Amino acid sequence: MSDSDGETIEDLPPSAKLVFKVLEYKGPMTQKGIVEESMLSARTVRYALERLEEIDIVEEDVYFADARQNLYEIVPDTETEATTEEAAAAADD
Repeated sequence: MSDSDGETIEDLPPSAKLVFKVLEYKGPMTQKGIVEESMLSARTVRYALERLEEIDIVEEDVYFADARQNLYEIVPDTETEATTEEAAAAADD
């Protein structure tokens, strides 16, 4: 991690936040599934996933139903941390 040291989900572009939320609500998905669910372009989803992977929020795994695709999911514990941070920010308002 070179450029992303110290970066959090709050520092990411809106598209990456949307991809994170889609994965948070829907669970593990392929890139194609994320494109369909988010209505973002494939290129935008690809970039968002790269950014999320750089800061270790999302991990890529083999999609056994179709080995040509990858399965993306939120790294365990990230989901609870993000929810806790959101709750704390809402309490501050």
